[in-house]
Amino acid sequence: MTTCFLTYAMAAVFALAPAAALAEWQAVEEVRPYSISGKSGAELYESIGARGPKAGVTGRVIAHTTFKLTWTRKYEPQGNACVITTNRPKLIITYTLPKPAAALPAVVESSWESFISGVAAHERVHGETIKEMVKEIETASIGLTVADDPDCKKIRIELTRRLGEISARQRQRGRDFDKVEMGDGGNIQQLILKLVNGP
Repeated sequence: MTTCFLTYAMAAVFALAPAAALAEWQAVEEVRPYSISGKSGAELYESIGARGPKAGVTGRVIAHTTFKLTWTRKYEPQGNACVITTNRPKLIITYTLPKPAAALPAVVESSWESFISGVAAHERVHGETIKEMVKEIETASIGLTVADDPDCKKIRIELTRRLGEISARQRQRGRDFDKVEMGDGGNIQQLILKLVNGP
């Protein structure tokens, strides 16, 4: 499972805005299912391997989390400086998860529900780290001030630099989480074993 990301992201004087100045927003979260087939846990997992989201050049994953992040920003010259006075995010998180195309035998349905609930919970952790990243970007952006920048050009470079660092930390958190979850004895490995070895 992988988390895709978009990098956004810019010297000078940096001022933290009071909490009241931060915009209230809600992430839009949606589930995008892809169809799999099978009448047993092993068959379902085999179908996931054939139809799961592509990762890298040749590999596939069980599920993944992607997001689209855009910003409404206002850069205002103040004297000889430039200040970000508005910084509202629009965040859409998409969880791509497998879904059987046909009804399953009752005993397999129970096994499947345990599996997909665990996988979905894993992906939601990625979703939470994305939301935390956006909040950190918001806090780091609003009120950002760059001196000697009346044309508001330097501030964009500085914002890109700062937000690149925040984005890199989010990506590393995702990699570290996946390493634990999918390592030997990890949660995802256990979910797979229970599904494949079940009915």
